[in-house]
Amino acid sequence: MLHAARAVTIPTTIPAFNPEQTTRREFCAHVCQALSLAAVAAIAQGCGGSPTSPSGAPSIPSTSASIVGGTLQIAVDASSPLASVGSAAIVDNSAGKFLVAHTGTDTFVTVTAICTHEGCTITGYTDQTYVCPCHGSRFNTNGGVVSGPASRSLRTYATAFANSMVTVTL
Repeated sequence: MLHAARAVTIPTTIPAFNPEQTTRREFCAHVCQALSLAAVAAIAQGCGGSPTSPSGAPSIPSTSASIVGGTLQIAVDASSPLASVGSAAIVDNSAGKFLVAHTGTDTFVTVTAICTHEGCTITGYTDQTYVCPCHGSRFNTNGGVVSGPASRSLRTYATAFANSMVTVTL
């Protein structure tokens, strides 16, 4: 016994819900679509970090550095993100990721940009405080923990400033 093939059309739009004209199959399809959207929304919300994640911490500007015999060399001129006291910048190169803060007239401090909580790269800076985007840990410019969940300080590096050049010993 042969049956004729029946053409199946797949709608490209979702019809409006009308309870008087909706079949059980259409109702189940609408319920599944709604549950799928709710699940995607819950997963997408989870991508933003945790409830302790920072909100609105400005991003740290980046600056370049040269690697010279076991040191980082960072030029600081009027256009540098490190030109003014109180500023900070991130350096990301083959030697690693570093946070550099201009803490005094001729004083700079360098710490690792890797959070001690779960290894995220710290990208926020506000009110002389580095902020981790993953779980909201906060560190002062010397790398000390201001608030957790991180419990260990950031690694610090010997840093010197002379002739408009910051030198970081790796």
